[in-house]
Amino acid sequence: MSTKISCFLYSKRCSFQPAATLASYLPVLPSAKDKNVLEQSKNQGRVTGKKSRQWLTIEEHKEISGTVKHEQRRTITAVTAQILSGTEPAGPWDTSSTFRGGLSSITQGDLSIASKLAPAESLWTSEKDGAVRLRMEQTGPGSQPPITIHQLFQQTLQRCSNKPALAVKRDGQWKTITFLQYYQNCRAAAKGFLKLGLERFNGVAILGSNCPEWFIANIGAIMAGAIPTGIYTTSSPETCQYVAESCTANILVVENHQQLTKILQVQSKLPHLKAIIQYSGDLKEKRPNLYTWEEFMQLGSDIPDSQLDEIIASQEANHCCALVYTSGTTGNPKGVMLSHDNVTWTIRTAGYMLGIGDDEVVVSYLPLSHVAAQVYDIWLTMTFGATTYFADPDALQGSLINILREVRPTLFLGVPRVWEKIHEKLNIVEATSSTFKRNTMAWARNIGLQANYNRMGGDNSVPWGYALAHYLVIKKIQKAVGLDRCHVCNTGAAPIKKDTLEYFMSIDLPLYEVCGMSESSGPHTLSTWNSFCIPSCGKKLLGSKIRIDKPDKDGNGEICYWGRDVFMGYLNMKEKTLEALDEEGWLHSGDIGKLDQQGFLYITGRIKELIITSGGKKIAPVPIEESVKKEVPIISNVMLIGDERNFLSMLITLKCNIDPKTAEPQDELTLEAIQFCQKLGSRATRVSEVISSKDPAIYKAIQEGIERVNERVESNAHRVQKWTILDKDFSILGGEIGPTMKLRRPVVLQIYQDKIDAFYKL
Repeated sequence: MSTKISCFLYSKRCSFQPAATLASYLPVLPSAKDKNVLEQSKNQGRVTGKKSRQWLTIEEHKEISGTVKHEQRRTITAVTAQILSGTEPAGPWDTSSTFRGGLSSITQGDLSIASKLAPAESLWTSEKDGAVRLRMEQTGPGSQPPITIHQLFQQTLQRCSNKPALAVKRDGQWKTITFLQYYQNCRAAAKGFLKLGLERFNGVAILGSNCPEWFIANIGAIMAGAIPTGIYTTSSPETCQYVAESCTANILVVENHQQLTKILQVQSKLPHLKAIIQYSGDLKEKRPNLYTWEEFMQLGSDIPDSQLDEIIASQEANHCCALVYTSGTTGNPKGVMLSHDNVTWTIRTAGYMLGIGDDEVVVSYLPLSHVAAQVYDIWLTMTFGATTYFADPDALQGSLINILREVRPTLFLGVPRVWEKIHEKLNIVEATSSTFKRNTMAWARNIGLQANYNRMGGDNSVPWGYALAHYLVIKKIQKAVGLDRCHVCNTGAAPIKKDTLEYFMSIDLPLYEVCGMSESSGPHTLSTWNSFCIPSCGKKLLGSKIRIDKPDKDGNGEICYWGRDVFMGYLNMKEKTLEALDEEGWLHSGDIGKLDQQGFLYITGRIKELIITSGGKKIAPVPIEESVKKEVPIISNVMLIGDERNFLSMLITLKCNIDPKTAEPQDELTLEAIQFCQKLGSRATRVSEVISSKDPAIYKAIQEGIERVNERVESNAHRVQKWTILDKDFSILGGEIGPTMKLRRPVVLQIYQDKIDAFYKL
């Protein structure tokens, strides 16, 4: 890596400093003179529920407990090594101890804090109170001593007790709690759950948008010996009932009256339910066993610390600590059981590979019911002492860019559709600029793209003019989208277009792809700043394995995973568990892919998505779909049809505006789509206008784009012969895409069955 690129990348890893536009309010902290963090956290009054003033200005905060900002920043290598090894730093912000052991040191750990393990002979279980044998290695990263979630939190407290942990905007002002107060609130929540009668290994289901209360309820449930799970805010009452019933939920935590109403509709069908807690908004009516968040946080004040400590001490690293439900597009959702070790080992290993430092800032906006958001927002930040800022619930409807500009995260995870939306908006800005500005931006981005392609190929040199391009253009684009401090930009959960990857490479924000699934505790492969190769999904986690099962002549086969990230099993689904895990304990992902000689993984399809025509030809739909979208920029979503049919057809939607309040696709075309129409000589500004008139210019452009794709496919069976434009784009609200913007093919087939059948009528 060249000096110039190195300096640029690491210059963004700066200390926590709220943006100038943020309101600087911080909560009361315990005395910095108290050396025993854990005892202090037990004996001091809880932050929530105090009648005294909760929030101090930053000046008052400094006077009481010193400064939040680090006196000095330890090296990234040192902090990751200390966290992964479990050793305690010499002092809270000590910089004298420099890690020199290299990668081998992260494998040794501190056996004094290693969790004891429950007896287990099998690698899997489908019982909520079951234990599993860990896939531990004899040496290397896979041999790290297993620890529980609570032990992980304790390690962070030893380093970061006074650092800001969670930040949320209330009444227009950012309010922040420290890691010590975060821990205290989790203990208070755990006691509240115990007071309400929460039973060991039963569920606490959380139904609401991202906020501190979600995190606190989740970790508090784990401390109390229960198993937390999230329910998507878009779920129907019936789905809520299924999840709550299958995890034997004793407690339901809901955001507001809207979500509460769903639960009240099915409450009579939930025999294990003991209480409901609403964490936002006033209660519209008083009901037995219905509590506000403030009431709940006071409930367990008479529960002795010793009772909670005994429960925490009894937890083993090979017991279940989290339940993540799959999307359930082809039936009821499956409850993916993750152990303490699944979570703690995966996040420490992944964080080390990504080079996570002391002073990271993360924006929480993706649904926390999804494993990706939990790993990134809850566990990564807890492990490495990062600060989490919570976005507004409507972030995915257009407000995300505002919080990115305000907070300027150093780590950011976006699903492909998020990156594509940012790409589209920046393209519009560039297209509407003056000729001089367009040419300057194109020149600078070409240099940025070449620099990152050089780095991807192991060439540390940068093109001539790199520094000037960065100063004049690239840094300004980064700042415009709030990512000028971001040194890790991740993408995952769905395929992403190559031109989107190249665009962000051109502005020096390479997107590092992550591949995995709920059943692998999130990531199993990672791309990193010094090891990425588009369009691959990176390399396996250190200490894990990948196998390609039954590869064909091109090396493509089912991708299988092995490692300590592999899940325990599906809750109460023995047969489904045995379908996912083979006799040797390998997890069969259902994805089709191959490995190159350097160990980079490439996904080429998905077994369940494969189209098998009536002639027996197997066709992966995604490459064809992505090619059509690239050829015709007005297209938003496409879905290839042809399973058990004699030719391929395609459903197409156009790019249209989204209602910011309802998230429902509108009839009006986006500015980018209108500009595309105008270039073709069309005056259409609405989807309905295009369809009703079968706009000759638009229909011709789509047909020609499809023909160009057809010319490149490997056989006649891969050619798209018919297509139609739908009157509305796919959406979460409509059910065609899931919470992480992944296409739900079975749902689309069901909704548009009549249009599909029309393709094949004689």
